[in-house]
Amino acid sequence: MKPVIIAAPNGARRSKAEHPALPITIEEITAEAVACQRAGAAVLHLHVRDSEGMHSLDAGLYRAATALIAERAPDLVVQITTEAAGIFGLEAQISSAMAVQPEAISVAWREFSPESNPQARRFYDWAAEAGVRVQHILYSSEDMRRFNAFGLEDQSILLVLGSYTGMEARVEDLPAYLAGLGAVRDWSVCAFGRNEHAVVRAALKAGGHGRVGFENNLRLKDGRLASGTAALVGQFRQPLASANDVRQLWRLGLHG
Repeated sequence: MKPVIIAAPNGARRSKAEHPALPITIEEITAEAVACQRAGAAVLHLHVRDSEGMHSLDAGLYRAATALIAERAPDLVVQITTEAAGIFGLEAQISSAMAVQPEAISVAWREFSPESNPQARRFYDWAAEAGVRVQHILYSSEDMRRFNAFGLEDQSILLVLGSYTGMEARVEDLPAYLAGLGAVRDWSVCAFGRNEHAVVRAALKAGGHGRVGFENNLRLKDGRLASGTAALVGQFRQPLASANDVRQLWRLGLHG
């Protein structure tokens, strides 16, 4: 399997004050999605914003964005997020996901905590039945321990290095995560800060995949400010997985 690059062009927290090219509106997000697809991304990690530019889980906005991206960037896999960002509770996160019915979705293990939340366990049952590919976001070795102990099979995970609070990701932090992978084979990495490219490159060499974009980092590998997420994607010159490769890996479309 060739490495998969997931593009994350905005996230839940950044604003145009940090970079004027950060996409906020559906039109801007779609334009960046097109550019990222041309640069080699197979998946778009989608956040939508409300009329005030704030993080939103509004199903109507997700559907509108997904439809426009499908029109202008055909075949690109769209993965929506359920990120709480300190705003949304579990009920709102699950309701949004079920209303959107996306191809793929990312969820933070520590936000859903299915060990103690029957509602979260029902969500996983729904996703499996609906053919929605869930990528589980793990922020720490403890998250990974809990994930492995829960016993899910054939799952996707995203390992997060660094943090929103300013802790920069480092390549040397990756081995500790990889040592805890267990039976997981479909894993990706995202990295906060200027070492994003180096960390993701190390993950690709280790057999994983990578998520890059303005959600986590604004700078190219040489330190210059990037023009957009597509420029970060374009730094990976090796042969990359296509959207069709991802659909086969994630078995998308089998429940349609």
